[in-house]
Amino acid sequence: MNSRFTIAVHILTVLAHKHDEPLKSDVVANSINTNPVVVRRLWSALAKAGLIVSRTGATGGGKLAREASMITLLDVYNAVEARCVFAMHANPPNKRCLIGKNIQLVLEDIFAEAQREMEKVLARKTIADVAAAIMKNCR
Repeated sequence: MNSRFTIAVHILTVLAHKHDEPLKSDVVANSINTNPVVVRRLWSALAKAGLIVSRTGATGGGKLAREASMITLLDVYNAVEARCVFAMHANPPNKRCLIGKNIQLVLEDIFAEAQREMEKVLARKTIADVAAAIMKNCR
């Protein structure tokens, strides 16, 4: 399973928690318990999507490009993931088989609907929502 989206949400939530304080990738990586290189790769995609801004140097680091309440999880998903949650068979199915000949067409419709519904949910949730839920659970 790909964890790019989860890690990207984690990165943005850490940055949201620290507000305007620029953070270095190693500080964020410590929260995620991963290598800073993993964070820097996603950092680049998030910056390209306009979700974070970063500066290099001793006083550098990254911070949110806009308010956490203005960054939806769909924004994050679009920044770091391929457009399809589900994939078809690695090899084409047998076209002489009734099921093999028709399964991809049927699954494409189902997968497209599932993708649309997932994107609707992600569009309703923001990084601020994630941060608030975390703080609520930290009692």
